[in-house]
Parts: sequence; C-alpha cells; structure tokens
Amino acid sequence: MEVDLALLADAATIDGSGKLNILGVFDRLGTSAFPTRHPRMSLVLRFSAGIHELGRHAVAIAIRAPDGKELVRIDGEMNLAAGARGVASGVLVPHILNMDGLVFPTAGRYAVDVIVDGVHQVSIPLSVEGPAAALA
Repeated sequence: MEVDLALLADAATIDGSGKLNILGVFDRLGTSAFPTRHPRMSLVLRFSAGIHELGRHAVAIAIRAPDGKELVRIDGEMNLAAGARGVASGVLVPHILNMDGLVFPTAGRYAVDVIVDGVHQVSIPLSVEGPAAALA
C-alpha cells in the first residue's frame, strides 16, 4: 500500500461517490508571534492498494518540529476492503484528518509524516514563518 496523494488544505470533504473536494491547499503559514495556534488544517491523503493488500494496516501520522522532535503523533488502523463494486486491480481510499488548534512553538520547516505498516510513505513540508528577530 502506498500514499499517492498527500497535502495540507484549509478544508476538504469526500462526497458520496468518493470524490475529494479540496479547498485552500498550502505549504506555508505566517504568524505575527510565537508560539502560534493554527485554527484548522486538513491533512488530505489517498491510499492506493493492490487487491492482494486488502485487510488491516497500521497507519501513523507524525508532525515533526524543525529540530526533528515529534510534536504530535496519531496512531490508528485502516481496514481496506474491495467494496460493493469489487475492483479487480485494487482500491483507492481517500482520507481526511482535520486537525484543530495545532500549536507551532517556533518558526521553521515542519513535516507531516505518514507511516503505513511501519514504512515511511511521505513527508509533507510545512514552513511556518513569523517576524524577523529584532536586531541587537
């Protein structure tokens, strides 16, 4: 199983047919002071799996600070099934994780890592920018 789509957005939904609707894709946040709290961001993922990969998979999302330390980690499980249409070649599974009130302690380049079955699939970069340090 792999992640074939990964991005951050202001909002996203999945309609009844499985179509992703995405609003406000971004990779940069600006703030006037640190620490800063971002009201909401949506992590949009699409998992691609072959028919032989149906079943349970461990999924972890980790947000790393510029120094590499984990700020947030979410561990879960996904159960992939062929569904009513029974796709012979595999499945595409869209997923949205809404994250409210994340606090970013400093400026720098953050990363949202997606790990499936213990294997790192993708890192989504996020630059958080603020006021320049005062000159002494």
